[in-house]
Amino acid sequence: MGERLTLRVREKMFSAILRNEIGWFDDTNNTSSMLSSRLESDATLLRTIVVDRSTILLQNVGLVVASFIIAFILNWRITLVVLATYPLIISGHISEKLFMQGYGGNLSKAYLKANMLAGEAVSNMRTVAAFCSEEKVIDLYSRELVEPSRRSFSRGQIAGAFYGVSQFFIFSSYGLALWYGSVLMGKELASFKSVMKSFMVLIVTALAMGETLALAPDLLKGNQMAASVFEVLDRRTEVLGDIGEELTKVEGSIELRSVHFSYPSRPDVLLFRDFSLKVRSGKSMALVGQSGSGKSSVLSLILRFYDPTTGKVMIDGRDIKKLKIKSLRKHIGLVQQEPALFATSIYENILYGKDGSSEAEVIEAAKLANAHSFISALPEGYSTKVGERGVQLSGGQRQRVAIARAVLKNPEILLLDEATSALDVESERVVQQALDRLMKNRTTVLVAHRLSTIKNADEISVIQDGKIVEQGSHSSLIENRNGAYFKLINIQQQNTQQ
Repeated sequence: MGERLTLRVREKMFSAILRNEIGWFDDTNNTSSMLSSRLESDATLLRTIVVDRSTILLQNVGLVVASFIIAFILNWRITLVVLATYPLIISGHISEKLFMQGYGGNLSKAYLKANMLAGEAVSNMRTVAAFCSEEKVIDLYSRELVEPSRRSFSRGQIAGAFYGVSQFFIFSSYGLALWYGSVLMGKELASFKSVMKSFMVLIVTALAMGETLALAPDLLKGNQMAASVFEVLDRRTEVLGDIGEELTKVEGSIELRSVHFSYPSRPDVLLFRDFSLKVRSGKSMALVGQSGSGKSSVLSLILRFYDPTTGKVMIDGRDIKKLKIKSLRKHIGLVQQEPALFATSIYENILYGKDGSSEAEVIEAAKLANAHSFISALPEGYSTKVGERGVQLSGGQRQRVAIARAVLKNPEILLLDEATSALDVESERVVQQALDRLMKNRTTVLVAHRLSTIKNADEISVIQDGKIVEQGSHSSLIENRNGAYFKLINIQQQNTQQ
């Protein structure tokens, strides 16, 4: 039962996490490390409380009830006297639980920050080692543990004090029972034998009661774990993906009309103000501008990772808010600067593009992405494990695997986010050949800095301060020596020469 509960809770939590909109993951409380830690710890602790502790609780409740019945049969007078002390004992533990709920906050959430730091350090171990930052990271981790450890220590001291008081009441009830038994024997209302039998049964009752009440801190943790789990399960995503129309056929025209937008994590910073953009079907549009101007945000809006505050994002004249999210995204391919590869084989990573594709289709996609030759040269070929985040492959190899994934998907709309900016000259040449092949006769929106990537685009839009300040082909824009595009290209060429 316990293992089934753990499995079920983890499955439900993971499913609920993946249903959330992208903006939810921007929250510092919802980082990958913290969510992974919650998946592991919350389900395990919940199982411990619900299954293990509940079993002990039910066992002890049954024992207390049975013991009281036997004690009543043996000597009802002593039993009633002892029973009269139990409200005092129970109220003490209820007070403890109520006090502990309000004292120190939720410790599991406090420890999550330390877990997040540890997860980030391990996943970025090469950076930590390269900068000899091991001691610094250890110090940061220790500091994150100080406050929750202090609160946990204080909570433990208070729990111990409450436990001592409850034990005092329990042992006082023993003394009261013995004293009252002696009074009854003195008045010949009870025999020594019946008094001792009742007393021994009541000792068993008190021990069971004490063990049950000692579970109070664990039950408090169980309440916190349950609250943490249901916080994830009960949350309704702000971007409803299952409601809307199906998008079956796509020509590929894109329009952002009078868009105002700010990120949910920075609602006071308006990124786009009355922003408009049109991309013709089957044509390519390059977005250029200074870092932070909002180029990549345009791609996020097209994919509906975020919704604009006001305005519309449209595909073939249809507002994407009225479309089912999966129906929209299955027509869009994305290649990013840092391709997201999973810790499985190259074959499985390419297959993410279109589940159910044949081996021949996967290989053909790899060939079109200029990836087949290097994959075939590997000892295990397509079965080669790429490692966590693809660390076993070079940057150019990772990018070509990501392009192969996009080729396999065969989308009508292609989004390229700095797809070649992190590559060396030779890798860029090979990857750019694959991208040119992929972009052919396909609506493409590309974000780039390098002239070699953007100059062949059908149209180029220069974004500045949340608006498009220039638009046209490379040849027409470069003629305006006072224009923003000319200045950007000039700065880039100067940096290249240096």
